[in-house]
Amino acid sequence: MSFAVLAHLIETYRYWIFIPLAFLEGPIVSFVAGTLASVGYLNIPLALLVLFGRDIIVDSASYFLGRFAEHLAVTRWLLGKLGVSGAMIDDVRRQWNEHGARTMFVSKLSYGVSAAFLVVAGMVEMPFRNFLKYAALVAVTQYGILFFLGYFFGIQFGSLYAILDNIQFVIAGIGLFAAAYYLLRSYLRRRMLAADSHT
Repeated sequence: MSFAVLAHLIETYRYWIFIPLAFLEGPIVSFVAGTLASVGYLNIPLALLVLFGRDIIVDSASYFLGRFAEHLAVTRWLLGKLGVSGAMIDDVRRQWNEHGARTMFVSKLSYGVSAAFLVVAGMVEMPFRNFLKYAALVAVTQYGILFFLGYFFGIQFGSLYAILDNIQFVIAGIGLFAAAYYLLRSYLRRRMLAADSHT
């Protein structure tokens, strides 16, 4: 879904569409929400609360799926997507229990397999209190950065229509952020693999 379409939907329906869209396209919607908050279409604290709440709800659902629904087909599918076999569960348990914050950070940056990482956290019975603490820390960082990047672009262009008229700059900003995100994710994965090889 393009920035222009998301912006138009949120402009028209405000929170009626912002809340469900946040559950479908969290990171992109957080950037759009920041731009719209800068021109008065969304309340900043409420928009951030929705984005943060969305992340905690989705992450907790993934955790409890792993904790209590380990034998369901959807759970096995998520694990297969991640490439986690029965023999790897002990290694994953160690990662979550010994390096919880780092594992959570890498998990949340792993686009496409993030849910599987979080399901495994439930399967290995990582203490939910620790899981929630790390999830909250990453959510505040991730959505805060994206929201305020959007807010910065909104302030620069001054109105929703100016933002849409200058969409190429907004897309360039998203592209730069995505490239930095990908490089950081790759670097952290290499570091985790290197740490595993030395243990």
